[in-house]
Amino acid sequence: MSEPIIRRHLIFSGAVQGVGFRWRARRAAEAYGVTGWVRNDRCGSVTMELQGTPAQIDMVLRAIERGLYIRVEELRAHTIPTEADERGFVTCDDEY
Repeated sequence: MSEPIIRRHLIFSGAVQGVGFRWRARRAAEAYGVTGWVRNDRCGSVTMELQGTPAQIDMVLRAIERGLYIRVEELRAHTIPTEADERGFVTCDDEY
């Protein structure tokens, strides 16, 4: 039986801007076949939405945490409705 496709809205706080977080997130999402987006927020956090199986999403999160300078101090996450027509993963412009 295959895993369901879910979508997670995530907000990361800590040392997450200026440390390659978005680059690493995009590369990991592409490697594991996850769709969604990532952006820096004005308050210093990073917001991301990931869509894939729970296992794929977990692999992306583990890959991000392995970043040399990335230090996630807080992660807020919740499940949201999936985006049926979404293709690929994008890095959005900063929310400045």
